[in-house]
Amino acid sequence: MALTEWTDRLRIPAIAAPMTDVSGPDLVAEACCAGVVGAFPSHNAASSSELERWLAEINERRAHVGTGTQAAPVAVNLVVHPTNSRLDSDLRAVLSGGVEVVITSVGSPRSIVGPLHDAGVTVLADVASIHHARRAIDAGVDGVVLLTAGAGGQTGWANAFAFTRAARDEFDGMVVLAGGVSDGAGILAARVLGADLAYLGTRFIATTESLAPAAYRAGVVAASLDDVATTTQVTGLAANVLSEWLRGVDPAMGGGHDSEAGFSVDRLLSQRGVWAAGHSVSGTDRVLPVAELVALLDRELREARSRLLAAAFTQVEND
Repeated sequence: MALTEWTDRLRIPAIAAPMTDVSGPDLVAEACCAGVVGAFPSHNAASSSELERWLAEINERRAHVGTGTQAAPVAVNLVVHPTNSRLDSDLRAVLSGGVEVVITSVGSPRSIVGPLHDAGVTVLADVASIHHARRAIDAGVDGVVLLTAGAGGQTGWANAFAFTRAARDEFDGMVVLAGGVSDGAGILAARVLGADLAYLGTRFIATTESLAPAAYRAGVVAASLDDVATTTQVTGLAANVLSEWLRGVDPAMGGGHDSEAGFSVDRLLSQRGVWAAGHSVSGTDRVLPVAELVALLDRELREARSRLLAAAFTQVEND
């Protein structure tokens, strides 16, 4: 597995995924201080100037994580689609803001890999197929984020087991598994499959530091995976959202596309207040502060490892 030096600073091998209208400075700073990568989309900041201010605030808070402790990295999600008029200015903000990880989505990262690598930034790319993964690898990324079936917001369709194993066969760089991971057992399962890190978004919607309104958080807590629907009405790309929210959406707002042809950044930003969520709502049963959630995930991960070791020991005894 391809780990970098910053992974040694993680309490658990996880990224708090970047979520539109959900991930802000409070959530990201708390995640980094708690020991997971804190990520947010650059477009959550109203402008590139605000993005610079957000990064300065987050870094200030990360600097006070505690004596002898180094905070986990900040990751910024950059939409690299040609319709993103802010890409160049957001990239400059990222390069000046001391960001250690960039996650690209909706398009080829080729044009920004060079400047990011020159600054020592790890570049990950969202992918939903082996074809997309190969293109990202050819573009020079350090790792891929596998959007599997059940991921919240922009989602994939591939089975997590098959996709992770196929990606690991293709690529010796960093592999991050996104989709349906809600607890420590899921994080361990991702590692056993060959992923370096797990991507958790839905669990972090239901945190006190989330930008999500109270009704949205309550909807996530109340939902089961049966209450998650896949739609192209939001951005033109397949996305998982809460059915409760989707029932109130005007069918005319979206097209019938499931490709980048139906996507634009303006369209994404015009659909604010979307209740995105993944299948991991079934493992989200209450709203917690980020620090408590990370501590819970850490405990669950340790317990899952213990169960796995006990099962392996029992199998050895029986052989």
